[in-house]
Amino acid sequence: MTQRKGPLAGVRILEIGHFIAAPFAARVLADLGADILKIEPPGGDPVRTWGAAVDGHSVWWSQHGRNKRSICLNLKAPEGVAIVKRLVADCDALVENLRPGQLAKLGLGDDVLRAVRPDLVIAHVSGYGMSGPARDRAAFGVIGEAVGGLRYLTDHPPGKSDLPPVRTGVSIGDSIAGLYAALGIVSALLGRTRGNDGLTLDVALADAVLSLMEGMLPEYGRLGTVRRPTGSTIPTAAPSNAYPTKEGRWILIGGNSNNLFAKLCALIGRPELAQDPRFLDNRLRVQNMDELDEIIAGWTRRHTAGEALARLEEADIPSSSVYSVEDCVADPQFRYRGMVRDVDDPLIGPTLHAGIVPEVVEAPGEVAWTGPAVGAHTDEVLAAAGIDAAERERLRAAGVIG
Repeated sequence: MTQRKGPLAGVRILEIGHFIAAPFAARVLADLGADILKIEPPGGDPVRTWGAAVDGHSVWWSQHGRNKRSICLNLKAPEGVAIVKRLVADCDALVENLRPGQLAKLGLGDDVLRAVRPDLVIAHVSGYGMSGPARDRAAFGVIGEAVGGLRYLTDHPPGKSDLPPVRTGVSIGDSIAGLYAALGIVSALLGRTRGNDGLTLDVALADAVLSLMEGMLPEYGRLGTVRRPTGSTIPTAAPSNAYPTKEGRWILIGGNSNNLFAKLCALIGRPELAQDPRFLDNRLRVQNMDELDEIIAGWTRRHTAGEALARLEEADIPSSSVYSVEDCVADPQFRYRGMVRDVDDPLIGPTLHAGIVPEVVEAPGEVAWTGPAVGAHTDEVLAAAGIDAAERERLRAAGVIG
């Protein structure tokens, strides 16, 4: 294995995850230098079959599985469970997203794991959490997004459309839960240096999404207000919307501070609007949002997107076109910061990956390798754990490892 770089170099984490949430958490930590040992069943993580493929290999997997060492291991076999215990002895943390209680049914409950490694940090990621009446209900990220209130708010305003509430376009509930798990693991490892051994993290997809809902709960709790879908606007700031242009494209403009609003008014040739009683501050602008947006749209419709954006940038007003992936790839800022980078994947050939977030200036992470083949590191990892070649051959013949 190549020597890892990044602030988490030297930290070893066992991943018993599938699909998105726990693997996403592990990928974030791997990007920052952690040594991730990913346990995969025979056939591999099911996400390997998702999306477009080249020569039978998922293109998404190239990024989703990067910087991890893949171990193909049958956890339904007692000898597979025994191998996990041997690996745990040399790990700092474990992250998993099986159904609550499933790991214990396999013989790998928290008590068993900590009998091997007392200070092991264990992160459980599930739909509804490890406790409560919904604990055993099935859930994916989209369910967490619905239960957490996000899917309700990503709709058009009531009466504007009969289409179903739209989703964000990616599995944001899984990814947010994964980020919380990653943060929890790093926090627990820091706490371990201060004497807090064996911390357990319980991350629920529904909880993770609900925690993002800004003022939704306090507004309801104190005022009885039910926050409603607002389409492309937000109910707390104006102007902040998508506006049509001459050629039928959309651009985003955020001019919700008083200073920015005054500059925007001058730019569109309506400087008097900054002193209009309807628009004197953000609260009033929100109350009169429809009228204000129509005025601004009247200006954007007279210009192409390029013309409007050039003028907005010159006036230092936050603005953008709506980026497609082609725009992201061509963006010089993303390229300069390495957020769009060229990689050569042995399984699928040349492709693109997103960069490392956060960028740690003094100890940057890296894309050391792309998502590996199933079990690519089985022999390497098990040899380091003291399992010799003859024993590995026997285990492979018995279907315990792959």
